[in-house]
Amino acid sequence: MKRTFEEALAHRRTYYSISSESPVYDEEIVHAIREAVTHVPSAFNSQSTRVVLLLGEQHSKLWNIVKETLKKLVPEDQFHKTEEKINGSFASGHGTVLFFEDQTVVAGLQDSFPSYSGNFPVWSQQTSAMHQLAIWTMLEDIGFGASLQHYNPLIDDEVRRTWKLPDTWTLIAEMPFGTPTSQPGEKEMKELTDRIKIFR
Repeated sequence: MKRTFEEALAHRRTYYSISSESPVYDEEIVHAIREAVTHVPSAFNSQSTRVVLLLGEQHSKLWNIVKETLKKLVPEDQFHKTEEKINGSFASGHGTVLFFEDQTVVAGLQDSFPSYSGNFPVWSQQTSAMHQLAIWTMLEDIGFGASLQHYNPLIDDEVRRTWKLPDTWTLIAEMPFGTPTSQPGEKEMKELTDRIKIFR
């Protein structure tokens, strides 16, 4: 039985131990992403978010790009730890969701509404964040565990080149997902009295 929205939000966590197994057919993953991209709001209805879903060999290709990129930057004697983390927590999954923002849309809005020009890049990031949360929660609700990674901008050019994506698409985050193989650790919650103020 599907969780309520409140239950789904409470259940969403960061999973670093995932396998390539899938509890659902890939079409259900595609459906979840299509629903999120269709219905998540955006400033001025800009719809600036772009999402790329990588499955199977395409998913593996992404994490090979990450490893090859980092191999040039991380000291050789330390790279094995980096490689182990990527192989065991990200590449080991069933797929990866890439989140982009189309700068053509952002620039177009800046031209059309110059008085708000400085806000549109910020609103674009907020739109991306809402897509990330929605897709993360929806993936977990159908049985996956996921995490949010940020190897951008180090991998941006190679990602665009590999999947022939427009230069105007800026990579914001990478979300590897798969069937959880262990539970996440305890999460410390700060006092809500310090985070919420209510005036009646």
